[in-house]
This record gives sequence, C-alpha cells and structure tokens, in this order.
Amino acid sequence: MEHMSNSFKSLTNRKDFKTRYNDLKKQVLNHPDVQAFLTKHSAEIEEGMVERSLVKLFEFIEQSKNCQDCPSLAECKNLLEGYHPRLVIEGRMINIQYEKCPTKVIHDERKKHASLIKSMYIPKDILEAQFDNIEIEMDETSRIKAIGLAQDFVEQYNNGKRPKGLYLYGSFGVGKTYILGAIANELASSKVSSMLVYVPEFMRELKGSFQDSSLDEKLDAVKKVPVLMLDDIGAESMSSWMRDEILGAILQYRMLENLPTFFSSNFNLKELQHHLSYSQRGEEEPVKAARIMERIKHMAIPIELIGRNRRD
Repeated sequence: MEHMSNSFKSLTNRKDFKTRYNDLKKQVLNHPDVQAFLTKHSAEIEEGMVERSLVKLFEFIEQSKNCQDCPSLAECKNLLEGYHPRLVIEGRMINIQYEKCPTKVIHDERKKHASLIKSMYIPKDILEAQFDNIEIEMDETSRIKAIGLAQDFVEQYNNGKRPKGLYLYGSFGVGKTYILGAIANELASSKVSSMLVYVPEFMRELKGSFQDSSLDEKLDAVKKVPVLMLDDIGAESMSSWMRDEILGAILQYRMLENLPTFFSSNFNLKELQHHLSYSQRGEEEPVKAARIMERIKHMAIPIELIGRNRRD
C-alpha cells in the first residue's frame, strides 16, 4: 500500500486540490469508525484537530480492521502486515496506534506452540482440511452424523457456548484426523485458537523434556489452549506416570475449566479403557484407567466412523 503522505503530496500538486480535499474530508468524516471515535471523544476534540489529523484519519479508513478485508495474514492489505490501526488522541492530534490483528495473534500462538511442541506436526492435507472437501458416500451414515456434530460444535462455540467435544473412533484411514483438521480450520476462520496433537509422539517428546526443563511449559500450552484435539490416543505404550500425571492432569484441568477436547482413536471406549489398564511394565491398574475414562466420557461424545480406508 502506498504511504498516505505520498497520496496527499500528489493531491496538493493538482489544480483541483480544494475540491478533491473537500471530497476527501467528507469521505473521512462519513466513515462510521471515524464518526464513532469522534462521538466517543467529543469532549476531547479541539477546534482544528480533525483538520490537522486528516492524513492520519485517511490512513485509518483505508485499512482493514479486525481482519474484515484480509482473507489471510499473507494477503493482509494493511501498512504493517498483521497489524490493524486504532485511533488515539495524542496532544492536539488524532494519531494511529497499530496493534496485532486477530489473525496475527492466532498465527503467533500457533507458531509458539509449534516451536514448543514438535508433536503438533500434522500432514499438509490435514492442515488444509475443510468440511466441504470431506468425501461422503451414500451408505456412510456414521460419517454424516460425525460431520453434522462437528459443524454443530463450531456453530455453538462461536455463539459463546461450550459444547462437548467428540471421541471419534474407527479403523485406520477412515478420516478421523481429517475431521479434526476441518474443525480446527473452521475455528481458525473465526479467530479461535486450537491445537491438534499427535499423542504417541507427544508422549515420547515429553520423556525428553526433563533434559531441557520444558515439561511444565509444554503441559501448560496443552492444558490451556481453547480447543484441544488429541489425535490417535491409544496408539502409544504409556507408563503409569504418563497416564496418571500427564494425560490425567491435562484432562482434569480441561474438564474443570470447561475447555472443549476432542479425541481420535482406533479403539472404542471399552477397548481404550482396557489399553490404559496396562502400564508399560505389564501391571494391571483398572481403577486408574477407569478414572481417565470417566473424564473422557464427561468431555466427549463417542462416534464410530465406519467406511473404507481413504489412504489406500
């Protein structure tokens, strides 16, 4: 975008400067955001302040606010990519302050999480997943139900509710992770931060976190993200400590804070409970496994996905 002072310089060199200046002033003063600011600060607006600040006001109205006119961060139309303007009064002038836009905030959060938790890596097709691109065949009623519940979740969440997540289970390649990716992308379009974590790799990663003292920081990120998706739970071989102190702590925090959590697994709930009952040492601990399962059942609606393997 050409800097606004250059626009005004070329304007003043024109013969019809006065007419164009008045048209520009009218355009600025008729802008609803400018009108709202002037009304709110009417007691502070001095005579001549608007005239002195016309360049800044024009700069303000030419840019996107709250990402309204920017389809993505890469296509941001503002002077500072990822930052949107806010009008402020400074002395006898109206000036502009630039703040991170919602898209930039989410981008930076994801970047921070990705640098912190390597197991957030998800294949490119999942990162680009959309509900409209999910294949549905006529006889796949479970798939239709799962997608419907996923879309209902997004709508309710965006309306300020905190509905339950989903526990998607089924055989390999039926599209469980893809649906989670579609939910994450739909939430992102509404400026809602989410995290999709591949559980087996996450558990392996945490084992190495004692060396660099990053365990607590990683756990906090997973605990507190607005919407968490635990992908392929049950595929890992889990120690009693991982099950009780890590997975249990994450689920307990999110349950108490009413933070939506999704799961995908090759196991149904009964099979997952059996899997969690046995530690890496082969010890059977059914009560502790049942405690984890109660949290999962409280937080998520179980849905079986039945269909062909779409990875073949």
